[in-house]
Amino acid sequence: MSAIKLGVVAALLLLAVGLVIKGRNGHAQNAGGSVYTNSSMKEFRKPAETELKRKLSSEQFIVTQKCGTEPPFRNAYWDNHKPGLYVDVVSGEPLFSSLDKFDSGTGWPSFTRPVTTNEIVEKKDSALGMVRTEVRSKVADSHLGHVFDDGPSDKGGLRYCINSAALRFIPVEEMDQAGYS
Repeated sequence: MSAIKLGVVAALLLLAVGLVIKGRNGHAQNAGGSVYTNSSMKEFRKPAETELKRKLSSEQFIVTQKCGTEPPFRNAYWDNHKPGLYVDVVSGEPLFSSLDKFDSGTGWPSFTRPVTTNEIVEKKDSALGMVRTEVRSKVADSHLGHVFDDGPSDKGGLRYCINSAALRFIPVEEMDQAGYS
C-alpha cells in the first residue's frame, strides 16, 4: 500500500474513531455482532451469565469472564494488519485502534494505548506469583489481558497485551455498517 493510501486510511480511521467517541457521549452504539446490540441508544450493560454462555464461544467466555488466556500465536488477531477498530466482544465498547497496534513478538495482539482511557479499567493482579496490571473493559467488566511497561518508548512505553478472544475486529470499511460511524 502506498504511503498516500496508508495516510488516507489512517486519517479515515482516526476520524471514524473520533466520531464514535464524540457521538457516544456516554452512550453505546450498535456493535453488530457483539453480544449486546443497542439500537435504543441506552447504556450497555453486561448480559446475564446464561446469555453470555449462549452467545460467546467457550474460549471467549473463559477469557472474558474467568480471566483466562488464549494460546499465543494461535488466536485471531495477533497477526492482523488490517485497518480497523477492536471492540469488546461482550459489549461492543470501542477499545483499541489498529493505528496503535504493533508486533510485540509475544503472539497476542499488542497496542500502545486504548482508544480512550474511559473504556479501560486497570486492576492489580497478583495471580501466578507475580504482580501485573490486569486490563478490563469498563462497561462489561470483561477481562482483556494485561498492560506492561515494555512497549515502544517513542509511543509512551506501554504494551497492552490483549486476548483476541476478548475482542471483535471491525474493519474500517465496515465501521459504518456496524454502527461505528
